[in-house]
Amino acid sequence: MKRFNLILAGIAFALGLSTAAFAADDDWAPVAQALGRSGAQLPGGIYRVGLGRSDLKVTVDEVTIRPTLALGSYLAFQKMGSEGMVMGDLVLLHEEVNPVMKKLIEGGIEITALHNHLLRSSPGTMYMHFFGRGDPAKLAAALRAGLAESKTPLAAPAPAGSPPPLDLDTAAIDQTLGAKGNVNSGVYAFNIPRAETIMEDGMPIPIGMGSGIVINFQPTGGGKAAITGDFVLIAQEVNPVLKTLREGGIEVTALHSHMLSEQPRLFFMHFWANDDAGKLARSLKAALNRVRLAKN
Repeated sequence: MKRFNLILAGIAFALGLSTAAFAADDDWAPVAQALGRSGAQLPGGIYRVGLGRSDLKVTVDEVTIRPTLALGSYLAFQKMGSEGMVMGDLVLLHEEVNPVMKKLIEGGIEITALHNHLLRSSPGTMYMHFFGRGDPAKLAAALRAGLAESKTPLAAPAPAGSPPPLDLDTAAIDQTLGAKGNVNSGVYAFNIPRAETIMEDGMPIPIGMGSGIVINFQPTGGGKAAITGDFVLIAQEVNPVLKTLREGGIEVTALHSHMLSEQPRLFFMHFWANDDAGKLARSLKAALNRVRLAKN
């Protein structure tokens, strides 16, 4: 049953970055109304709204980045008694950072991190992490006001047709990583939970709110894939994972925090490579072996 729940959470996470797959209960209707965009109900009582930057054409080392590879903003809501909590990550162009930050602060949203995830991206993108607590609809309205200062598409995307099959041996990647991925708009996505229960402001932070290890594969032809994502690490894991990734031909592109008062203290290590997908999967598995993961 535990393995089934983890698989279900991974499916919901991947779909939540694009369209609402699971119907949210009526309690989340005011949030959807305030945002002007519906989300997906994930296990653990999480309501997640995905906002891919489909308006951007970002390239890294001549690879055109799909929104689901590294350009997916998200807002994740969780109930806290009569109140709510929201956390997430906004993908912004450099010129959008300060106008969005100003509006979020005015709306009572705390900024918890601002940094890059990618290197050599054109145009350059920044990633703004945030936290809010209070009435969920008011939090959603504040986030909507902030997002309006960017060109983030807020309208629900048109229903997508059946995507073409991924040019990847996904079964082999699953077997190598020891996890089950999900197809998400041209990207093969993993969200892998740590062993510990992550706490923030007295509340557990499930993987749908950003505490899971994210690994994304985007096919680039000939059995190759561009990979990115982030390892969620405690302090003593940071350098062993960093060295293992680099030895496996995977570039470490950023190391930083996303939250302010989480327990245990976490560090997020972002990475990039474009190489044979099987080789990269083996290198990623070697790094995962350095991390305390939830048991299947």
